[in-house]
Amino acid sequence: MMEFADVVSSVALVLQQSGGQGGPALESSGAAALAVGLAALGAGIAERGIGAAAMGAIAENEDLFGRGLILTVLPETLVILALVVVFVV
Repeated sequence: MMEFADVVSSVALVLQQSGGQGGPALESSGAAALAVGLAALGAGIAERGIGAAAMGAIAENEDLFGRGLILTVLPETLVILALVVVFVV
């Protein structure tokens, strides 16, 4: 969790250093990259716990493979939706 806090604090520092130019702190391509990157980071953190739990459940009962696979892939849809939003906007 500390890695996420480090990323957020470094992004906040970059936004604060934009100076008194009066323009936007990030251009649209930078904001899009930040949105997709944070979505991917969140999905990776979520998938870490889900994957470990799914592998433990599959080790106990092989019939749970389908459910474990679906639950493992579910957070990755967040990144796909973030990419769709970037292209729509």
